[in-house]
Amino acid sequence: MAVLFACGVYAMLERSLTRVLIGFLLLGNAANLLLLIVMGRPGVAPFFGAAPTDEMSDPLPQALTLTAIVITFAVSAFLLALIYRSWQLGQADTVHDDVDDIAVRERGVEDEDSMDDDTESGSDDATTDFVGVETSPITI
Repeated sequence: MAVLFACGVYAMLERSLTRVLIGFLLLGNAANLLLLIVMGRPGVAPFFGAAPTDEMSDPLPQALTLTAIVITFAVSAFLLALIYRSWQLGQADTVHDDVDDIAVRERGVEDEDSMDDDTESGSDDATTDFVGVETSPITI
């Protein structure tokens, strides 16, 4: 089960949309397997009066598993539609960085470097960035 979770997360972190879909399906199956393990031993169907309550199985994990299957199916269908539309428009299955993404990334690095230069002070004893700044008391 842990291997399914790990493989699902690893596949979802890829650039290929098909691998993202496969990773999502692996995560859905791992969640269903977890719910089946939590369910415990199978028991008698939980009908009123059919058997003593200690012999009945808990219906909540079964309902959660069914709900998880439906949600996984719906999201998988949506992802498959997105992948198909992406392939129709660009004939590619991978997500690429465009020029604007690269410019934003480079601008962020330059801004961080300039902030580092602005915050450095001459003395090592300074505990604030406002060394040598004249301040005035607040008056109302």
